[in-house]
Amino acid sequence: MAALRTLVFLALSGVCSCQTSDCSYHGLLAYLNLTASNKVLEIMRPVKNWTQATLIQMDMFVYGILDVNEKFQTVTSHTWTETHWTNEFLTWNPSDFCGIDSVTIPTSMVWLPDVIIEEDCSDSGSVKKDPVVLLESNGTSRSTVRQRLTYTCQLNLTLFPFDTQQCNITFRSMSSDVGSIKLGPVKNGTTLTRISEWFMITQGEWRLVKMETFVEEIVNDRRCWSKLVFTVTLERKPMLYVIILIVPLFYLLVLDLASFFIHEDGGEKLGFKVTILLSISVLLLILKDILPSTEENLPIIAEYCLAVFTLVWLSVLEAMLISFLRALDEPPVPEENGEFKPETICFQPAQPSDCDLLKRILEEVKAARQEVGSQKKKETEPGCYRKLAKIIDHLQLNNRDVQVTGVVSIYQLNT
Repeated sequence: MAALRTLVFLALSGVCSCQTSDCSYHGLLAYLNLTASNKVLEIMRPVKNWTQATLIQMDMFVYGILDVNEKFQTVTSHTWTETHWTNEFLTWNPSDFCGIDSVTIPTSMVWLPDVIIEEDCSDSGSVKKDPVVLLESNGTSRSTVRQRLTYTCQLNLTLFPFDTQQCNITFRSMSSDVGSIKLGPVKNGTTLTRISEWFMITQGEWRLVKMETFVEEIVNDRRCWSKLVFTVTLERKPMLYVIILIVPLFYLLVLDLASFFIHEDGGEKLGFKVTILLSISVLLLILKDILPSTEENLPIIAEYCLAVFTLVWLSVLEAMLISFLRALDEPPVPEENGEFKPETICFQPAQPSDCDLLKRILEEVKAARQEVGSQKKKETEPGCYRKLAKIIDHLQLNNRDVQVTGVVSIYQLNT
């Protein structure tokens, strides 16, 4: 008897479920009043009690770091943003529709939160919004946006190229204050960083270090606004700049130091130093194209380049001074007219004796030897200007060793 009652109950339950269940999406959309345009669902915030704020939860993933522009203070990245909220008017029981627990509907048929990025400076063509919204049975809605995002960031280039940058991406509502819309994250910063690194496609010369999230409320025009801030920390890969800037500058400074061993009589010392100065000028032009034109927070590498340029410039001035002092001690070059003028030998009209003639020749030879000896003595003994030039060169060489050591020590201490 009990078994018969159980069979009857199951049969009646099956008949009732067959009469009420609808296994089509059309039936679900008809139940939700989405088969035709519904202006109320499109423009009104989906809450049954207007005093209750709508919680908008967002996640942002970075899967590509395309460019960091130091001059314009901007960062360009590929981002993926997911937005979650609850629509209290669009709920159903999945058992009434053969277990349908989610459905996609066009974004034009439902309300969407008007959330923007404050630092966004990219063009509208770089935004790829999902044309549909994923709607779950409990009213949870989800939309996604894929974007080539270019946003402003205050870059601190003091430690360039060994710098680490922190950039904020701030989401806020355009028209709704905290009483209507509250923003918050879905996942924490550690999870966002791990997922972003997993899907990372390209990083270029930058590496994603971490992502952090926090919520803040800002009072503006007597209204309180909710903001969701994603802090993205980027680290530069400095090897390229070390190879093309730092190491060549150090090598040029060593070459300038080695030029003090070039002898002045060769005439190549000054030209060699000028060539080194021009090479450093080329490296400075390369650095100018990279860094922004600002006097605030001068990068250490700029101070390093300026110090090297100043040392080489002083070295060129020193070489010019030594050449000038050495030129002051050079004897004047005698004029040659090609004529033979006898100075001391005078032949008398009368024929002298052989003894007198030999005495005269001996006296002329002695006079010539004395004159040649005095000229050699003048050439071998440097004058006061040459001595001064030698002292300046020696002091400049010792001072340059101390300056090079100081420049390298300061740069290593700052880096």
